Amino acid sequence: MTTLTTEYDAVIAEFDPIIGLETHIELGTNSKMFCACSAQFGGDPNTHVCPVCLGMPGSMPVVNRVAIESTIRMGLALNCSISPWCRFARKNYFYPDMPKNYQISQYDEPLCTDGFLDVTVATQDGPQVFRVEIERVHMEEDTGKLLHAGGAGRIHGATHSLVDYNRAGIPLIEVVTKPILNTGELAPEVAKAYVAELRDLMRALGVSDVRMEEGSLRCDVNVSLSRPGEEWGTRTETKNVNSLRSVERSVRTEMLRQANQLRAGERIIQETRHFNEETGDTTSGRSKEQAEDYRYFPEPDLVPIAPSQTWIQELRGTLPEVPSVRRARLRSEWGITEFDMQSLVNAGALELITASIDAGVQPTAARKWWTGELMRVANEQGCELEDLSVTPLDIAEIEGLISQGDLTDKMARSVFEGLLAGEGSVSEVVSSRGLVVVNDDASLIAAINTALSDSPDVAEKIKGGKIAAAGAIVGSVMKATQGQADAAKVRALLFELLGVKE
Repeated sequence: MTTLTTEYDAVIAEFDPIIGLETHIELGTNSKMFCACSAQFGGDPNTHVCPVCLGMPGSMPVVNRVAIESTIRMGLALNCSISPWCRFARKNYFYPDMPKNYQISQYDEPLCTDGFLDVTVATQDGPQVFRVEIERVHMEEDTGKLLHAGGAGRIHGATHSLVDYNRAGIPLIEVVTKPILNTGELAPEVAKAYVAELRDLMRALGVSDVRMEEGSLRCDVNVSLSRPGEEWGTRTETKNVNSLRSVERSVRTEMLRQANQLRAGERIIQETRHFNEETGDTTSGRSKEQAEDYRYFPEPDLVPIAPSQTWIQELRGTLPEVPSVRRARLRSEWGITEFDMQSLVNAGALELITASIDAGVQPTAARKWWTGELMRVANEQGCELEDLSVTPLDIAEIEGLISQGDLTDKMARSVFEGLLAGEGSVSEVVSSRGLVVVNDDASLIAAINTALSDSPDVAEKIKGGKIAAAGAIVGSVMKATQGQADAAKVRALLFELLGVKE
């Protein structure tokens, strides 16, 4: 880690990074963008299809009104201008997962333009705000999904490929940023913070579940380097990065890779690249040295979209409390600093904590478990907190057992171990591991007396006013009961036996 940090610092000292992000968001509509087929995730291959989304001759698309409304609400939440008139276009290209050999998208007339999203990054000098400018928000349809048999799921080395068109035609919204400048060493963190803020905003709007692991939010990461005073460098585009952690890692990886090539006198090739989740490296995809000719032309089967100001204002009235305002409110309610709040956001813990609180957990306890024990496990496993097999409802159940005196904090950690190991539900882990608090006075007093007889000098110290010495006796009792005693109760009984007031 020290070597990597030193190398990264050297890159920052020599080069200025420029990043850009193209984020694809699948809308959570009931039906697809241009037909009535189900947009539900999953299902047997090629069962959510019809002549329209399969591109059969003579089939006619019809625009999904809810998708239009969702896109306008997204644009408003991103401070965009909503175009009074726009239309769809055909983007022509061949690929097996595109059944029509063209994609219905938007080209030079997108629905939403010129917006921005402010993101905050925690630094050693305090939270720092970056304004990410939005170039456009436009609508299109998603493609199908290719499944490569053999070759570790990649086309290279595969014996054959299968295609599932269930996803073809699902409403897909692309949010494109303008080049993000002046981020310096924080470029990877800014990229991650932007995608996280965008994800939280979409969740607040209720337009998508934005589950990166299911592909309903996918990010293409553009990175270039240039020396101070020089023209912008050639960019690369890392495609379909599917986790917040990977967004950050892909930016850092590309910065290091490009810097090494530039120092060696080599030129950067404008190309797409693929991110390897296991190694953190990027590999070359296809060259984009020449502008691709998609032969865009207006979609002849769809009428233009001309949202009225009345409709736009009605949709503006449906916008929820935006995440930044919500965080400020929660920060005040929880009594934590802005730095602490931003740390929760950067760790991906905020939504899990609020969900735990909604389930009945006290804010302090919710923060303790998610940012303590569970964060440690996530870091060890190299995954996001939300990927762990522990839910806010599990936290609520465990905290309920603690408040009833049926579990201690130490025993709760054992429950978490069981949950993460797949040993079943909270109650099943408690039962299988025999996690029962030793709480009856007789058993605890007997254990205390045994500990005192083994260390008679400790009793005299306590009676003499050295209250801290009680820790040794409490520790002995906890060891004798295998951590299943209530430490607070043991301490109270000890002082009562010795006739000492704490």
